[in-house]
Amino acid sequence: MALVAMVISFPFLGTQAQTFHKKSTVNKDTIQTIEGYNLQQVVVTGTGTHRRMADSPVPVSVITARDIRQAHATTLEEALTKLSPNISIFTNGMGTSISLNGINEDYVLILENGRRLAGDNRYTRINVANIKRIEILNGAASALYGSDAIGGVINIITDDSKNSVDIQSYTHYTSKDRLTQSVTADVTVGPLSSYTSYQRRQAGNWQNNDIDENGQHTDKPTSMGFYQDNVAQRFVLKASDRLSFSLFGSWYDNETRRPKDAKYFAYDKKTKTYKEKNAYTYDVRHETYNYGLGAKWQLAPKSYLDAEFFSDNFTSSYKYFAKNGANEPGTTLKRKQTTYYNANVKGVFQLGRSNKLSVGLEYVNEQLRSQMDNIDLAKMYTVSLYAQDEIKIVRGLQAVVGLRYIYNENFHSHATPNVALMYRWSGLSLRAAYASGFRTPTLSQLFATDEAKTSQRYTAGNPQLKPEKSNFWSVNAEWTKGRVSVSATGFINDVRDMINYRTLSDEEIKSLGLEDKLKNFTEIRQRDNVDRAKTKGVSVNLHVNAGYGFTLGGGYTFMDTEAQTRQKDGSFLSMPIDKSIKHAGNVNLAWTHAWDFYTLNVRLQGRIQGQRWSQTYGYAPMFQHWDLHTSHTFHLRHFTLEPGVGVENIFNCIDDRPWNNNFSTLNPGRSVYASLVVRFSK
Repeated sequence: MALVAMVISFPFLGTQAQTFHKKSTVNKDTIQTIEGYNLQQVVVTGTGTHRRMADSPVPVSVITARDIRQAHATTLEEALTKLSPNISIFTNGMGTSISLNGINEDYVLILENGRRLAGDNRYTRINVANIKRIEILNGAASALYGSDAIGGVINIITDDSKNSVDIQSYTHYTSKDRLTQSVTADVTVGPLSSYTSYQRRQAGNWQNNDIDENGQHTDKPTSMGFYQDNVAQRFVLKASDRLSFSLFGSWYDNETRRPKDAKYFAYDKKTKTYKEKNAYTYDVRHETYNYGLGAKWQLAPKSYLDAEFFSDNFTSSYKYFAKNGANEPGTTLKRKQTTYYNANVKGVFQLGRSNKLSVGLEYVNEQLRSQMDNIDLAKMYTVSLYAQDEIKIVRGLQAVVGLRYIYNENFHSHATPNVALMYRWSGLSLRAAYASGFRTPTLSQLFATDEAKTSQRYTAGNPQLKPEKSNFWSVNAEWTKGRVSVSATGFINDVRDMINYRTLSDEEIKSLGLEDKLKNFTEIRQRDNVDRAKTKGVSVNLHVNAGYGFTLGGGYTFMDTEAQTRQKDGSFLSMPIDKSIKHAGNVNLAWTHAWDFYTLNVRLQGRIQGQRWSQTYGYAPMFQHWDLHTSHTFHLRHFTLEPGVGVENIFNCIDDRPWNNNFSTLNPGRSVYASLVVRFSK
């Protein structure tokens, strides 16, 4: 992959650098630092090529494996919200979604080792124990990554041990039956390396309030329980010093644990009374598997060819445990199946001392089957050609310029450019960037039809949809001096031709041949390019190595968002972007000290978040969560033991408003947890 331009950078959220006693043992995920701040971190997501973070015109925010472990994050969602103020999580009965700088997850591209994750469980299937680092691009990046990279890119880089044998077990348990168990095994024998990982996660149901918005008793949980298994395997064969091959695959399974005997009271319009009903009749199961192979040929120390093919396959099913219409207990309904194929070839060429050229060709094929949306098979392909030049103009001044040409089966030709500039003098770095964003309509948006008999609403597909597009600008200033690092970033993201629902007129209904639907439905609607949105914001981040083992980190983000929906008379209705927040911040204070074979780390972690807007429910109240974590590391020759204990949500912040509100948090309250890492390396 190659290119990009974007820029919002929060590299100093306390996530890059950790302080160590000079005599302490350095683990595989420990980053060497200069005076407590990591200036040598190598990142790949910003330009698609490996560059030191301090020397990149396209900055990224980095969360390391050590940060994740010290924050005791057991999921990708936890790691992102605990360690980045630019990301917020929204969870309700429909599931969990991510918002990055006010832009929801539909416009955020999630990668694993540079590969696009497809399906509806892109981030829930990430094994946190296998993460080496998380790189975050904030803003449009379609020139490098193609469709969906309008709001940003989150790239999860997994760990490759350099030891002959590296086996690790991680266990974390807290209240409400919340268990995470992970095992990783990395083995290298001669030219062949094997990387295996397994993760089991589960949680029970819990309620913060058993009264619904109508004042009636309900057994519906505030947070839904689940079981989750994730297995991944990768082989790497180093055929020579210049040529290597890889083969990889994974399987993920997630099933809800809905309470089978749960009841609630629904209003009956005929009798004008509330009647008790079964809350649930089925569990939801998500299953994903992927596979692929690749090859890399090193032409020169800084030039190489890279080729890869992979496929990502997602299935969502309903598993009925009670009768629901024609569905009997024990039956399974496959509601949605998606298949994603990607083949790409990329070359990186060092052209003298001043230019590094990246060129690539990518082919994508997407397929959708859905019984719920009346789609037997829908598919489309996209072919992209991209190029990027990384230029050293004069001493201290660098630029990145790139362009992607896209041909889509349904939308034909489109081009997305980008440019980024960086001037560096002593400890000061100044950056500016422009990038174009692009997102093709999904197959579901194009072809899905939906008959909602309860609400008497019929939704028709719209093959005439246009791609959604954006323009992104940002400026960044970053200063590092001795033990102190500070950065500030301003950004604007202007998104147009956004897709939303539009009620059809009588003339439009007739032209589409949908008159017969008026017999059973009061509203006929269709998806259309009727919205536009703009986000403006500022981020400030600070990291201080105070000495004597103490570090202090923090970040604050202010966002002003506006969504505009076209009305029937052609005017626009303005409101904040759905699920957006104005204020968010993270704070951490850590102390680390080593005594021979024992290292103690104590960390206070805080997340402060302002009101979150919902177009359906209005504002969710602000909240703050504070956690206290301790880890105790014992180095015993080839073994490392690291027990941990701590308190999550110290001040017992709970959103216990009636069920079906726009909850600010689903946290069940103050909890004590225990964890244990056991590692063998040789």
